Amino acid sequence: MAQNGGAATAADPVVTDTTTQGFVKDVIEESRRQPVLVDFWAPWCGPCRQLTPILEKVVRAAKGKVKLVKINIDEHPAIPGQMGIQSIPAVIAFVNGQPADGFMGALPESQVTGFIERLLKQPVGADDKDALKEADAALAGGDVAGAASLYAQILAKESDNVAALAGLVRVYVQTGAIDQAKQTLALVPEAKRNDLAVAAARAALELAEQARAVGPIGELEQKIAANPLDHQARFDLAVALNAKGRRQEAADHLLEIVKRDRKWNDDGARKQLVQFFEAWGPADPVTIEGRKRLSSILFA
Repeated sequence: MAQNGGAATAADPVVTDTTTQGFVKDVIEESRRQPVLVDFWAPWCGPCRQLTPILEKVVRAAKGKVKLVKINIDEHPAIPGQMGIQSIPAVIAFVNGQPADGFMGALPESQVTGFIERLLKQPVGADDKDALKEADAALAGGDVAGAASLYAQILAKESDNVAALAGLVRVYVQTGAIDQAKQTLALVPEAKRNDLAVAAARAALELAEQARAVGPIGELEQKIAANPLDHQARFDLAVALNAKGRRQEAADHLLEIVKRDRKWNDDGARKQLVQFFEAWGPADPVTIEGRKRLSSILFA
């Protein structure tokens, strides 16, 4: 039986519980057939007890188009640890075997319904959705001006489009316009500030501000060449590399610290890597590969 206030049973076709051992079958494999929401919860978490019944109700109302899988992070900490889940409740949607979207915090039923509707691509306007995909692709490809123009077009029609606002924050971060990024982030409605895209944009902004405090990449590389055990220099280099868009190298350096000294700076390298994952997004190839490599180090 479910332990977090829901009415799920083992026979329930759309609401189930899972374990570390069952995660691949229940979530990864199942998401290749239909979208799967993963509800990360714990018995002591009050907001979890508020959110889970809402999730169950909305998922059942979708009549088999989406599945809810719950995982107790106290009993099964490995999966949330690997995915960088730092606060609960957290809901991550898996599609085709990969994380596709998500949110944190206890949302009201209307917002949960909207989240699932967007996931199922039911009420979203095709034109805006295509424009958003094009804008995201332009930003990922380095066409910052093109991305900014597309995000602006979307916001001209829908001023509170959270994904477009988050995208515009990223544009400003990439161009070094930190004040404008902060101003744009402040436009996100309070109720949507736990949206995954917003959280990623906020993390990117925080990382950009952090990068201002570290030294030039060349100097940091020289320090590491002189002393490979200079973890602070390697940590700072990772931050600086990330600010330049060199994600793979940034992840490599933090993973090297974790491998050499997991407890360094109060687990600082792993925590920084988790923030990178949040900023890059769960579907980013470097995030996916980085989480796999982090897991292999932590659970070897």
